[in-house]
Amino acid sequence: MFNNTIVRVPGENYINGITTADLGTPLLEKALEQHEAYIEALKKCGTEVTVLQSHVDFPDSTFVEDTAVLTPRFAVISNPGAPTRNGEIHAMEPSIKSFYENIYYIKAPGTLEGGDILQIEDHFYIGISTRTNQEGAEQLKTILELENYKATIVPLEKFFHLKTGISYLGNQTVVVAGEFIDHPDFNSYKKIIVPPEEEYAANCIRVNDYVIIPAGYPVTKQKINDAGYQTIELDMSEFRKLDGGLSCLSLRF
Repeated sequence: MFNNTIVRVPGENYINGITTADLGTPLLEKALEQHEAYIEALKKCGTEVTVLQSHVDFPDSTFVEDTAVLTPRFAVISNPGAPTRNGEIHAMEPSIKSFYENIYYIKAPGTLEGGDILQIEDHFYIGISTRTNQEGAEQLKTILELENYKATIVPLEKFFHLKTGISYLGNQTVVVAGEFIDHPDFNSYKKIIVPPEEEYAANCIRVNDYVIIPAGYPVTKQKINDAGYQTIELDMSEFRKLDGGLSCLSLRF
């Protein structure tokens, strides 16, 4: 059950964010409209949304998920792997402190981004990617185990972040694409398999009674509906252009 979410409005410099995609330059006005629809969807799901204003120094700062890992009892402030994003954690820290007293920190040379962290009940999966290194993953694993959680480190082969290719919907059910379809670490879960042409839809988020999914992926939507979940579709075109997905845009706790 998520009671709270934190989001940050895209800034005027959003179009200058980092990207590996070849999908063109984002349209700021459209991104702002899509972000507002995202906020409304979170409210429909029953969460209290804390909306942070845009940060002029950090074009990618709307992707707040990468700045922290949140649990019911404690928070972990991350250490983003992209140098131009590293200062985002300082801008986010006051908001995290307004909700949490028990806070840990990932320290250099460790790097870690929240998009590489998937929680399935009391088990966390930590992806090793271009943004999260082995040292950062080991630091988080140590913190989680200290707090009586299980943790598994998962090196990625192709995906940008761990949650680019896998999402947890509750009820021991995961949405999987690409390298995670047959990945041994996830073979114990029920799987909703995303076809290759809809791979972007693997990044969806279960928020209380709904699963929020990107618009335009009918096969995946039908599979999620057939599994018994209510869905909310959102246009994500302007965030996909900067490697962003639905999970990236909020911290949910």
